[in-house]
Amino acid sequence: MNHDHTDTNSSASPCVMTICGATGDLTKRKLIPALCNLAQEKLLPEQFAIVGFSVDDFTTESFRQNLVQETPKFAASPIDTKFLDSMCERIYYVKGDFQDPDAYQRLEQQIAETDKKYNALGNRLFYLAVAPRFFSMIVKMLGLCGLSKEENGRWVRVIVEKPFGHDLASAKQLNQELKQVLTERQIYRIDHYLGKETVQNVMVFRFSNNIIEPLWNRNYVDHVQITAAETVGVEHRGGFYETAGALRDMVPNHLFQLLTMTAMEPPISFDADEVRNKQAEVLHAIQPLTPEEVLTCMVRGQYGSGNIDGQRVVTYRSEPAVAPDSNTETYVALKLLIDNWRWAGVPFYLRTGKRLARRVTEIVIQFRRTPFVLFRNTSVRNLQTNRLVIHIQPEEGISLSFGAKVPGSVMKLGLVNMDFDYCTYFGMEHNTGYERLLRDCMAGDATLFQRADMVEAGWSVIQPILDVWHALPARGFPNYAAGSWGPIEGDELLEKDGRAWHRIGEEELDNRGRIAPPAKAQKTGVAT
Repeated sequence: MNHDHTDTNSSASPCVMTICGATGDLTKRKLIPALCNLAQEKLLPEQFAIVGFSVDDFTTESFRQNLVQETPKFAASPIDTKFLDSMCERIYYVKGDFQDPDAYQRLEQQIAETDKKYNALGNRLFYLAVAPRFFSMIVKMLGLCGLSKEENGRWVRVIVEKPFGHDLASAKQLNQELKQVLTERQIYRIDHYLGKETVQNVMVFRFSNNIIEPLWNRNYVDHVQITAAETVGVEHRGGFYETAGALRDMVPNHLFQLLTMTAMEPPISFDADEVRNKQAEVLHAIQPLTPEEVLTCMVRGQYGSGNIDGQRVVTYRSEPAVAPDSNTETYVALKLLIDNWRWAGVPFYLRTGKRLARRVTEIVIQFRRTPFVLFRNTSVRNLQTNRLVIHIQPEEGISLSFGAKVPGSVMKLGLVNMDFDYCTYFGMEHNTGYERLLRDCMAGDATLFQRADMVEAGWSVIQPILDVWHALPARGFPNYAAGSWGPIEGDELLEKDGRAWHRIGEEELDNRGRIAPPAKAQKTGVAT
């Protein structure tokens, strides 16, 4: 059986899925709802079952009852109880410590019994829904008890959640430790952002539309913006966030995945390695930042108190499990250049943050302005440029703005939007973002999963920033109010290049029919 090259439309194979850390939030919030949705769409094999593995004191029966009661409370969209009940009938539970060899013997026995009952053909899928410190340990134990071994056409795959390392050295070490037991094609490093329909559609939109791809380069594109903004704070993740921060938490994985899909060259096919080769090329082409460039091309921030949806919220330093003098960043903006033929000289601006004005993830392609010469003897004083926006969340869709004459007896130009959204056009579908990823793993399609070299290349870009920030702790935190668009330095990062961030919901036409610039953020401190 060839595990390396699988048709992207191939069906999921029979298997027993083991969820390590099954009693955590991820199982009831995302994994079980996603599996129920797959079953409802008839995309889950009949020869399928689940084994939960965790240290908490459950039996198979009590674990099933807990999932039936708790999953509907936490699922983002309603779950058909028929499919939830049917799924829970296929779930078994093994209690055990991740460091206990005897626990893995019990796990092996339960998997074997479950495999025989459901005729899963010996295929095994392990989902590591655990803290990062357990990744290597669990994989090592799977190897010692023989659960990672592939033989007689049977496959074994391991899904690893983020964060995949906390710097370049730790990412390399983790890759090395996993590969002592597993081959690269057995490791599926998951990023739930890539389960979004619009993210997957970036490549289709680019490479299947002949009116788009010829414009997708430095000759026509002025700059690219990628934003992942959240209105929520760190909530119950204060302890984790203190060790990570916005840069580690979002940039090497989520934002770089969006960056590579936007900037990659056309692959020769949608084969997993062909696509990931092109993504890796983008990461390797990002110009390394010098210490001086880190200071001028990077902005970090931390939210203070403010208002979100009419509610007063506390400063980051007052969140649970956060140090009262914390210098952890909750906002980061950066400017990167990709040193290749397609994108030379085109800046890519990335930003992400907590407690910002709106929850939005989007990719903005800002095209160059057309020559003004045609309009020099008219009342037009400024030409607006075309802008393509790929909306990823909360709404998924694509919009394109272009110039049009405002009705009247004088020449006035205004921007017109052409909008497409998935919900209106294709109808609403229940989706957690994990359905496609789980199915792809069962089908052996690794296109939407990161490869080891991609992970390390991403951390290579980030490492100089971490080094400078470690040597020069932030000053002036907190430096932006909750409910704003971040620190003033984030705006200035683009303003010094003569550009501005795209801000949804703050665009109003002025009396000339032009989009007026958004209100400027108020400066509340200094970021380095």
